[in-house]
Amino acid sequence: MNRTTWLQDRRMDKFCDVLSRWKARELSAQEAGELLGCSERQFRRYRRRYEDEGLQGLFDKRLGKASARRVPIDRVNWMLWEYRTRYTGWTIKHFHEHMQKQHNFRRSYTWVKTQLHTARLVSPLHAAARIGASDHASPALE
Repeated sequence: MNRTTWLQDRRMDKFCDVLSRWKARELSAQEAGELLGCSERQFRRYRRRYEDEGLQGLFDKRLGKASARRVPIDRVNWMLWEYRTRYTGWTIKHFHEHMQKQHNFRRSYTWVKTQLHTARLVSPLHAAARIGASDHASPALE
């Protein structure tokens, strides 16, 4: 069971507990919503869905679906192949700029950097190496 499924199960358990307390008139709809971290109106929506569909009505229907903004895997593989075969050794910045100009590539610099790091085509440098830290110790450390 992954974390998302586990969390959804906990939310459903909590909802059932709060709903039973609401039905016993121990809680108002406002208080029930506050315990669930939502508004009174949202609690009423959940309650109606639970009454109409049971526990299945409470499942988050977004889970398990790919984002509409997700980059197709063939596009990712193409970009990595380009770097491996034609642009090995280029800095990420120059590679990204070239891809934008020559290939009409529309992904962000950070996305390209993350993909190249994940594929281990480029190794991330330590912050000190990026800013050109000197070899001698700073006076505060002596």
